Amino acid sequence: MRYIWQHVNTIIHTYHGQIPLSRFLKSYFREHKKLGSRDRKIIATMLYSWYRCSKALPESLSFDEKIKSCIFISETALPQALQFLPERWQQQKESDTEKRIALLKNEGINFDLERLASFPLHLSEGITPNDWRKSMLQQPDLFIRIRKNRDKIAKTLQENQVPYRAVTESCFALPNGSAADQWLPEEDYVVQDFSSQSTAHYFSVNKNGTWWDCCCGAGGKSLLLKDLEPGVELTVSDKRAGILHNLGDRFKKYDLRQPKQIVLDVTDAQAVKQQLNGQTFDHIICDVPCTGSGTWARTPEQLYFFEEETLLQYAQRQRKIAANVFPYLKEGGTLYYITCSVFREENEDVVQSLLEASDFQLQSQQLINGIDNKADCMFIAVLKR
Repeated sequence: MRYIWQHVNTIIHTYHGQIPLSRFLKSYFREHKKLGSRDRKIIATMLYSWYRCSKALPESLSFDEKIKSCIFISETALPQALQFLPERWQQQKESDTEKRIALLKNEGINFDLERLASFPLHLSEGITPNDWRKSMLQQPDLFIRIRKNRDKIAKTLQENQVPYRAVTESCFALPNGSAADQWLPEEDYVVQDFSSQSTAHYFSVNKNGTWWDCCCGAGGKSLLLKDLEPGVELTVSDKRAGILHNLGDRFKKYDLRQPKQIVLDVTDAQAVKQQLNGQTFDHIICDVPCTGSGTWARTPEQLYFFEEETLLQYAQRQRKIAANVFPYLKEGGTLYYITCSVFREENEDVVQSLLEASDFQLQSQQLINGIDNKADCMFIAVLKR
């Protein structure tokens, strides 16, 4: 137990958030091959608990007291991690979060949720600061979007004793970390968060429409669109050639017609002009880079190391991207502005700046609050030209 404790302590003092914690741990474990699978899982659980909870604890606590409190407060499905807790805490681990926080307080440990995010919180409508902070304490589920053979997928999960819940007819939630690819045919489903899947409800799709996914990334929204209507004419762009290659591979896997690909930095207005050469679209998906604050429950290290000035930098970039792609939307066309952020500065404030600087009309805007479903949070605004 002590050597696991030492590894956790070492990582906390050497990791500074430059890369995702998951990538850092893969590299660390390669360097420490004596750590077995069980040890690696315990260490990872303890670290994720630390980055979820430690800022809410008094600085006066010792490291040992802090890490135990973090394991106790955060949600974890790994029983082996509980061996580090006092027996009286182990017996209370299944109680709800409020009761666990109260137990710590009775023992003189003040767990203050407000300290998790010490900067001013300006959240989008549809979510409260307290609910958002509490969501940081648990890992969201793994969601799959079912493309076909729903009943067969359900039967396979049951046969392999994988617990799941049907969120909708086409969406199942599985425990995080489930190896769905070991049991399910890859062409039958897509791993995609429930809130991300929900953006489809806002898309106005017809067979002959022309679409541009201008910051396509791994292509989650593009695949969603193509599954809704395979006949749409789709163009995708991203500044990373490698990510576009991966997107193409995903389209092959799902037997979908390849979209037109453009390597393009949409923050560069001149580059956009040269690459599109006057082409216009019926619809533009503008899923902009953002803080990702709606997904931080999956990656709590991002909140732990977050610096407030980063938010303003993202908001400025988002305004620039939206302004650069707007001219390529046809009259009567629709812009879908999307973030995975809960911050108003990246959501409603950017939309308002677009309305003031263009002939857009706002049809709807919504924070898709996934907390009750153990999912991410996303924001979408539908603007008509």
